[in-house]
Amino acid sequence: MFEYYAISLAGLWLVLTTITLQAVIATGAHRKQAKMVPGVVDPALGHDSFVFRSDRTFRNSLENIVPFFGLSIVAILSEFSPDRLAIVVWVYAVARLIHMVLYYRIATEKNPSPRSYFYMVGLLATFYLIGDLGQFLIF
Repeated sequence: MFEYYAISLAGLWLVLTTITLQAVIATGAHRKQAKMVPGVVDPALGHDSFVFRSDRTFRNSLENIVPFFGLSIVAILSEFSPDRLAIVVWVYAVARLIHMVLYYRIATEKNPSPRSYFYMVGLLATFYLIGDLGQFLIF
């Protein structure tokens, strides 16, 4: 069964690898601060600080991966369409990767910022999977 989902599993691998990379980057940025307290990001920091942006990128990814990853596993276990799942997973993976790069590069308080659009693409992919998988499971 899993060979049918190889493309989806590769996309999920990319998402999890991206989040792991974000954790390493956020930890490294945090540790380079002159006055660093382990596990605490200075609340006075804003978007002009890479420490803030790297921490927020990582936390945002953690907040968003739980429903998407769970839905993807349910889709695989229920033998949902491998082709449709692969498309949704890769749309999500690429959107989250671009979101990360833009969050690291663009220091702005403006909302929506360019990264917001890629956040929305990932969120819409999650909502699509909720609906399509739900329809598959119920009907």
